[in-house]
Amino acid sequence: MSCYDSFKRECAHFINSQAADNNLKDASKNFINYSFVYKYPYNFEHMGRPIIQYPQDMVAMQELIWQTKPDLIIETGIAHGGSLIMNASMLALLDMCEAIESETTLDPRQSRRKVLGIDIDIRSHNREAIELHPMASRIQMIEGSSIEPEVIDQVLRVAAGYECVLVCLDSMHTHDHVLAELNAYAPLVTPGSYCVVFDTIIEDMPENMFPDRPWGVGNSPKTAVWEYLNDHPEFEIDKSIQSKLLITVAPEGFLKRTK
Repeated sequence: MSCYDSFKRECAHFINSQAADNNLKDASKNFINYSFVYKYPYNFEHMGRPIIQYPQDMVAMQELIWQTKPDLIIETGIAHGGSLIMNASMLALLDMCEAIESETTLDPRQSRRKVLGIDIDIRSHNREAIELHPMASRIQMIEGSSIEPEVIDQVLRVAAGYECVLVCLDSMHTHDHVLAELNAYAPLVTPGSYCVVFDTIIEDMPENMFPDRPWGVGNSPKTAVWEYLNDHPEFEIDKSIQSKLLITVAPEGFLKRTK
């Protein structure tokens, strides 16, 4: 066994142990509930753009992109664009690694890889900042509701021809909206890749956590995931990721397409 394999075996042991530790899981849940009050995930940026994610979930996305090596990432929900920039920068690193390994010259402005972002309202200042960012050549944006047929048709046309697709859903968090997004975009996920449904944590938070929002306990991304999986055995929840992270807004939201 290599040193790396031995290290990973030790990691797996402790991941399994921490996942079975109810005191630690309660501490993690309390941290999320309390930190959310102060908009803790608003504190972070990637390459100069606010990303609105917990750092653990940013690391998880980095690992998934390296593991699956997608040529297309579809994201619903843009906000300030930090997630688009982060994922585009990961695609740029994949391009660079491939160029080094194949001993070819790379034009950093050209890539077969792309991040496709969809949002019902792309604020002009956010659009301008994204379009002026050095990662912009790997980003395409569509403005419109992610569940409108015209928008879905645009996404399907863009996705045609890509070989490895990863999907992230992070827009409206109601059950019906997320279920409609799953029905529209999860079929685009290629076997071995993932559909990441963010903010499934809403189902595990106090019922009065979002009094001014249309979503909450019983009407959340997690309930949509549960309903979707009833008829889609090609996906399974990869609980090893949430077990590793402990602090994540996507418990039961890392869906791996297995076939």
